[in-house]
Amino acid sequence: MKLQFDAHLEYQEQAISSIVDIFKGQAQNQLNFTISYSAGQCGIFDSKNGVGNNLEISNKKILENIQNIQLRNGIAQIKELNSMDFDIEMETGTGKTYVYLRTILELYMKYGFLKFIVVVPNIAIKEGVYKSLQITEEHFKKVYNNVIYDYFIYDSNKLEQVRNFAISDNVQIMVINIDAFRKSFTDPTKQNKANIIHRSNDKLNDIRPIDLIRETKPFVIIDEPQSVDTTPKAKEAIKSLNSTATFRYSATHVNKHNLVYKLDAIDSYDLGLVKQIEVAGFVSKESHNNAYIKFLSVNNKKTPIKAKLEIDKNIKGIVKRVTITIKKGDDLYEKSGGRDIYEGYIINEIFCEEGKEYVNFTSKPEILKIGKPIGYVDDIVIKEQQIRKTIEEHLNKELLLNRYGIKVLSLFFIDHVANYRYYDENGIPQKGIYAKIFEKHYKELICLPKYKALFKDIDLDIIAQDVHNGYFSVDKKGILKDTNGTTNDDNNAYNLIMKDKERLLSFETKLKFIFSHSALREGWDNPNVFQICTLNETNSEVKKRQEIGRGLRLCVNQHGERQHGFDINTLTVMANESYEDFVSKLQKEYEEEEGIRFGVLETHSFANIPVKTVDDSFVYLGQEKSEQLYKYFEMKGYIDTKGNIKENLKKDIKNNEVSIPNEFDLCKISIIDLCKKISGNLNIKNNKDKKKVNLNKQVFISEEFKELWEHIKYKTTYNVDFNSDTLIRKCCDELQESLVVSSEKLVYTKAKVDINGGGIESVETDRSTVLTTNSREKLPDIISYLQNRTNLTRKTVVEILIKSNSLYLFKKNPQRYMEDVAQAIISIMRIIIVDGIKYTKLGDSEYYAQELFETKELFGYLGHNMISSEKSVFDYVIYDSESEENFAKSFENNSSVQLYAKLPNWFKIPTPLGSYNPDWAVLIEENGEDRLYFVLESKKNILSDSLRPKENAKIHCGYRHFEAIDKGVIFKKIDDFNIFIEDAYSN
Repeated sequence: MKLQFDAHLEYQEQAISSIVDIFKGQAQNQLNFTISYSAGQCGIFDSKNGVGNNLEISNKKILENIQNIQLRNGIAQIKELNSMDFDIEMETGTGKTYVYLRTILELYMKYGFLKFIVVVPNIAIKEGVYKSLQITEEHFKKVYNNVIYDYFIYDSNKLEQVRNFAISDNVQIMVINIDAFRKSFTDPTKQNKANIIHRSNDKLNDIRPIDLIRETKPFVIIDEPQSVDTTPKAKEAIKSLNSTATFRYSATHVNKHNLVYKLDAIDSYDLGLVKQIEVAGFVSKESHNNAYIKFLSVNNKKTPIKAKLEIDKNIKGIVKRVTITIKKGDDLYEKSGGRDIYEGYIINEIFCEEGKEYVNFTSKPEILKIGKPIGYVDDIVIKEQQIRKTIEEHLNKELLLNRYGIKVLSLFFIDHVANYRYYDENGIPQKGIYAKIFEKHYKELICLPKYKALFKDIDLDIIAQDVHNGYFSVDKKGILKDTNGTTNDDNNAYNLIMKDKERLLSFETKLKFIFSHSALREGWDNPNVFQICTLNETNSEVKKRQEIGRGLRLCVNQHGERQHGFDINTLTVMANESYEDFVSKLQKEYEEEEGIRFGVLETHSFANIPVKTVDDSFVYLGQEKSEQLYKYFEMKGYIDTKGNIKENLKKDIKNNEVSIPNEFDLCKISIIDLCKKISGNLNIKNNKDKKKVNLNKQVFISEEFKELWEHIKYKTTYNVDFNSDTLIRKCCDELQESLVVSSEKLVYTKAKVDINGGGIESVETDRSTVLTTNSREKLPDIISYLQNRTNLTRKTVVEILIKSNSLYLFKKNPQRYMEDVAQAIISIMRIIIVDGIKYTKLGDSEYYAQELFETKELFGYLGHNMISSEKSVFDYVIYDSESEENFAKSFENNSSVQLYAKLPNWFKIPTPLGSYNPDWAVLIEENGEDRLYFVLESKKNILSDSLRPKENAKIHCGYRHFEAIDKGVIFKKIDDFNIFIEDAYSN
């Protein structure tokens, strides 16, 4: 099995271009030129001891590029460039390692840059990056025409690798742990304490390895910077690399730099790039027979020291769980309303040292620690139920996913290794309490009739011990231990799972349930983890995001192909607290760590909204207009002075009465959609609401549904037939109307420098521009360049250039001209390809069988994304948006609609832009006579201007598909059910 990769994921391409475009204007790599510049290959220079990166463009141009990138990505624009440090924020599970590895190759292919260093915080991530380099190598060589590149993990015992890194003229990627170069000393007497990389080495002609690296001016990529450069020593170490630029990739940036790309948790969920999260847990109710006490927090800002406890209090004869504030000497008998079970619980001491907080009592032995209650249901009872329910969820997912070649994995985080495996007095490993509980309940559950299909010809007596195992750190004697997962002793434990990821994903490997203490909390994930059970302490310092991040990645099948859709990709978290508490804390982490401000508008929030121009192109609304609109919202009382959305905006959104100034009419819908998105919170489902969707047999076997399906079931293929003359004419028109290429120039500036007690200040006193006329031995091979970018024939490219009468601009500024011409041609091609598409029915034997409805299982969440149905092919309709929910309700309530179906995701229409899945199939009948068959695309707004170009193009393909089938089906895009039903018989 090999993991497969998609080179055309739009969000990843955006992340890559957000870095590559920083250097727009840098001379092009020689791969795109007939003869390279006389100075040699662009993007590199000869250093004293090797070859290094060569950045040629000015800081002013880089700043202009960054501002353009930030505008299109909806990020607040910086005013000045203070450093060459750039942040790329990508949610866990969205492929940031793939993105930065491919960014390396893009920087080489476009500009010729060669030297790159990936800095990681620990062994886990180091091994993960190296594994990614191995499994992507074949993929990248296909994407980049067998590009040659070398990669290695820095090893202080193999310094010849550092020499090769410095002198090689191929792409070089070094992966290094921060600990390998953190220790350096300017004091010569302490040099023997420094990392080897900072010491002179006779094998390198008495040169320090770090100096060889510094000469190359590498691009530095920091993976998980919140764990790398958070200390002064680490920052100094990063600085010692002498980078051309530093790129930091993380979901949670602690220190902020120039942010150029942001894909946060909300966007990731909205786009379906990670698994849907559902939360399950066990919460005790009506259990007030013991003295329940939970230590919540302590406050030592005033005397006396006070703490907050949670206890069960008698309130007018009814016991309720409440929060109280206590100080030394308080009697919980009185605080509880006189409940006898609290007698003797008098506060003796409140200890408030951070990390060691506790409360104890004068005449009771119990000691309270934050977050861990006493008098609660026995802890092991709850954990036993967590384990059993996790196994049950796992087996249910196997019933659903095994048929698609998807192996299901479950991950348990435990409090102590000994609870899973311990050693007796003879040093022989024994099963701990969790292992025994697991095997007991696994054996019971797999014997249930519903799981019989999963265990054909398998000995159920021995299978339980084969399907689970633990991945823990070990000491030098091979004894398992509790650890935070960052020591060198962890290496063996990590290697086993890091290097065998594909084997773990195979059905041939029996292991399905993984127990871990801490070794798998950071730097490891697996796409097929579908259950995460937290058996650790309730006051665990481990972040919820860190734990769920192990299972957020979209799953793969036995061919290593990524599978999409929440119907398959759902991560079940078996939490050790209530669903409400889990969601509340997780959302707080997103707010604190990602800076997501739920329900808050920023002054730049509207800046990257596209606005259609008179020539049918699009421009961004921009920062100035965004600030203007922000002030209007503040004036209207839609937001407060801090940007918090107020209830009257939510009310106006719901009633379609949002007030927008007339000058924003062209983008009003996009503005309201953005406000609606920001008004919502993180959408995490409750496992208790999860419900299986079953066939509505009465509808499914009816003659009416069979007839409807007969009209829409056939498959088609397409070909693109466009007129070259039309393409050439439109491209020429576009180039003549919009192409503006400025000459290369030098900008002269003069400033007055003032040195005073406050620092060094400069005031510009003069500025002028001088045009340059650089002589060139050879011009770039523009024909080959445009062929590579557009895939057009050489003849077509030449005709466009000649007939556009724009070639005089090529000599003016070759690189800028090539880039702008390529972009203009690609934009025109996107329109023409769809306009010229033709569909052909494959034949009567090629169709989607009605029986597929019976084989595909669906699950939804009551009150969240499903409503009951009498007219649909299923007893519940699962919807993806408020618009779809409204249509489903209208279908149910309107007498003209005889039956309908939400078209499942396996009903796909092929298009040049990817598969297209329409929303609805509908049968309308009036007076029991005339029948009309519809396939609908229901959008909240169907005006072409409000839809993304790619989305609109796919809908256009939908029309052509059903025309080719020619079965009398009416395909419509519609945003109002009433208009649809009123116009139904006019078609």
